[in-house]
Amino acid sequence: VMASMAHLQKEKLRLQEELLELQEKLAAQENNELSLSLQLQGQVETLKAKLLEQAQEISRLRSELGGTDAEKHRDLLAAENERLRQEMKALEGELRELQRQQQAPCRDCPHLQENAELQEQLSQLQREAEEARAKLVELDLEVQQKTNRLAEVELRLKDSLAERAEEEERLSRRLRDSQETIASLKSQPQQIKYIIKTVEVESAKVKQALCETQSRNQYLQEQVGMQKQVLKEMEQQLQNSQKTEAQLRAQIMMYEAELERAHGQMLEEMQAMEEEKNHAIEEAFSRAQVEMKAVHENLAGVRTNLLTLQPALRTLTHDYNSLKRQVRDFPLLLQETLRSARAEISQAIEEVHSTNRELLRKYRRELQLRKKCHNELVRLKGNIRVFGRVRPITKEDGDGPEAANAVTFDADDDAVLHLLHKGKQVSFELDKVFPPQASQEEVFQEVQALVTSCIDGYNVCIFAYGQTGAGKTYTMEGTAANPGINQRALQLLFSEVRGKAADWDYTITVSAAEIYNEALRDLLGKEPQEKLEIKLCPDGSGQLYVPGLTEFRVQSVEDINKVFEFGHIKRVTECTNLNEHSSRSHALLIVTVRGLDRSTGLRTTGKLNLVDLAGSERVGRSGAEGSRLREAQHINKSLSALGDVIYALRSRQGHVPFRNSKLTYLLQDSLSGDSKTLMMVQVSPAEKNTSETLCSLKFAERVRSVELGPVSRKAELGSWPSQEHLEVLKTLLGDSPGPAAPPGRGHASPSPGQLSSRSASIRRKLQTSG
Repeated sequence: VMASMAHLQKEKLRLQEELLELQEKLAAQENNELSLSLQLQGQVETLKAKLLEQAQEISRLRSELGGTDAEKHRDLLAAENERLRQEMKALEGELRELQRQQQAPCRDCPHLQENAELQEQLSQLQREAEEARAKLVELDLEVQQKTNRLAEVELRLKDSLAERAEEEERLSRRLRDSQETIASLKSQPQQIKYIIKTVEVESAKVKQALCETQSRNQYLQEQVGMQKQVLKEMEQQLQNSQKTEAQLRAQIMMYEAELERAHGQMLEEMQAMEEEKNHAIEEAFSRAQVEMKAVHENLAGVRTNLLTLQPALRTLTHDYNSLKRQVRDFPLLLQETLRSARAEISQAIEEVHSTNRELLRKYRRELQLRKKCHNELVRLKGNIRVFGRVRPITKEDGDGPEAANAVTFDADDDAVLHLLHKGKQVSFELDKVFPPQASQEEVFQEVQALVTSCIDGYNVCIFAYGQTGAGKTYTMEGTAANPGINQRALQLLFSEVRGKAADWDYTITVSAAEIYNEALRDLLGKEPQEKLEIKLCPDGSGQLYVPGLTEFRVQSVEDINKVFEFGHIKRVTECTNLNEHSSRSHALLIVTVRGLDRSTGLRTTGKLNLVDLAGSERVGRSGAEGSRLREAQHINKSLSALGDVIYALRSRQGHVPFRNSKLTYLLQDSLSGDSKTLMMVQVSPAEKNTSETLCSLKFAERVRSVELGPVSRKAELGSWPSQEHLEVLKTLLGDSPGPAAPPGRGHASPSPGQLSSRSASIRRKLQTSG
C-alpha cells in the first residue's frame, strides 16, 4: 500500500508539473503573439517613415535634377511609392488578422525563432539602407565641397587673367615707348656723324660742342642697352605668364572632369542603393509572408492539441482527486514509518560510534607498538635518533606577517610536522617532535634512557643543532629555575648511582670545552685561552682524547652547579641582529662514568657527550662585522664539515672526512658507530625563518637515515681473588657450572695460565654482550 501511495504521489506531482508547463507555454505563446503584433505595427510605422523619406527625396531630386532624366526618375519614384503603399495596406490587413487571431491561444510555435531571425535580417537591411543614405549625404557634401573649390579656382583664374591683361598692357606700353626711343636714337646718330665729319676743320668752340655731343651719344647708347635688357625681361615675364595660364587652364579642365566623374559615380551609387533597397524590401516581405503562413499553420496545430488535451486534463483531475483522498490517510502511516526508521537509525549510529571508539583504541595501541618496534629497530641498526623541538613565537620575532606561525603538527602522529614554505606545505618525519608548549621535563623524559645507558658502559652523545636563536642553549643548559638536559642528566646519573651503591662503586668526572674559531679551549682550566689538541689514546683502542683537558670529579648537585657556572662564564657569547645572547662557539660537556662491580670485579667506562652547537646564520641577516664576521665564517665552515660527514656516512663511503674540522674530529667517536647518538634539531616557527627551518629539517632527515651499526659496551675484568668469583661470573653470563668432581678423586685448582685464558674468553663474551 505504501509503495502504491508513493507511486501515485509521484504521478500526481508529474501531472501537476505537466499542467504548469502547459500553462506556461500558453502564456508564452500569448506573449509571443503580442510581441509579433507590436513588431508588425513597428514595421508599418517604419514603412510610413520610409514613404515620407521617399517623398522628400523626390522633392530634392526634382530641385537638383532637371529635364528628361528628372522626369523619368520622378516616374520611377512615384511607381515605387505606389507599390510601397500597396505593401503597407497588405501588412496592415495581416496585422488586423493577427489581432483577431490573438484571442485564440497557441502553443509551441516552431517558427518563432526563424521569424525572429528574419526580423533581425530586416532590421539589418534597414540599418544598411540608413548607412547607404548616410554615405549618400557624405557624397553630396563632398560634391558641394568640390563645387566650392572649383568656384574658388575659377575666381582665382579670372583674377590672374585680369592681372595678366594689365601686365600685358603695361608691357606693351613700355614696349612702344622703347621702340619710339630706339627710333629716335637711330635717327640722331647720323646727324652727329655728319657734324663730326663737317666740323673737323672748324674752330675750338665747335670742337667743344663735338665732345659734348659725343658724351651725350654715349649716354644715349647706354640707355638703349638698358631698354633692350628691360625688353628681354618683359618678354621672359610674358612667356611665364603664358605658361601659368596654360597650367591653370589644364587644372580647370581636370577639376571639371573630376566633377563630372564624381557626379556620375554619385548617380550610379544612388541607383545601386535604390535597387538594393527595393530588392531587400521585396525579400523581407516575401519572407514575412512565408512566416505568416507558418504561424497560421502552427496556430491550427495548437488548436488541435488543445482539443486533444482537454480529455487528458479531465483524466488528470480525476486522478488528482483520488490521490488527494489517499493523501489524507497518509500522515498516520508516515509517522509510524518515521518512528521505526528513527529507532533503527539511532541503533545503527550507536553501533557505528562504538565501532569507531574501538578502532581508535586499536589504532592508538598499534601506533604505540609501531613506535616501540621502530625504536628497537633503530637501536639494533645503530641509527642516529633525531628529535625535533619547535620554540614558541617570541617578541623578538616582531609583528606582522613575518612573525606568523609557519609550522603545524599532526594530531595523530607526534613524529610528523608540517612546514608552510612559499605557499607549499612540506612534511617531515622524525623520531619525535616536541611542540612549543612542551616542557623541559617532557623533553628529558624522552632522552633519559640514553643517559642511563652511560652507567652501563656505553658511549652516548646528545647534540643540539639549528639556526641561531632557535633555542639550542635553552634545551641543553636551560635556566636556574628550569634546567635543561645537561643538569638533569647529571642529576639522573647521581640518582642511578645511589640506587646501585650496594653493589657498584661509581666515579663521575666532568669536563667542559668549546671550539672557538677552530681552536679547542678548556672552559674549566686555569688558562682558557690555551689551545688544546685532539689525539688518539696510546692504549691502541682507537679512541680519541684531549691531553691537558681539565676533569672535575663531582659528587653532588652543588658540585654540578659550580661546574656549570664556572664553564658558562668563560663561554663566548655576543649580541647579533638575530639573537641577543648568541653562542659564538661549539660547547662540549663530557661526563665520564667509571664503575666497578665489587662482587665480580667488572669495570665499565661510559662517556656522555652533551654538545651545544653554535647556530648557523646568514651574515646578511645577523649583521656580523669584524670579529663577529670571522666567528660566523668559522661556525658555518664547521657545520658544513658536519654536513659532509653525515653525507659520507649516509652514502657509506670508504673515507669519512672527520678531520676537516675540529668539531667533526671531536665527534668522531659519537658518529663512527661506537656510540648511541641523538640529535635534537631546534627550529623556529616564524614565517621569516622558513628558509633556515627548511634547511635544518632536511639535514635532520639525512641524519636520521645514517646507520652507525650496533653499539659495543666498554667493560673489562679486573683481577679475581678466587675461583668462586669466576664461577659466579660464569653463572651470570649464562654458562652452567660444570659437574662436581667425584668424591674419590682429588680436584686441583686451576693454574695461572688456565685462569688468564678463561678470563680472556669471559672478556670476549662481555664485549659481545649488551
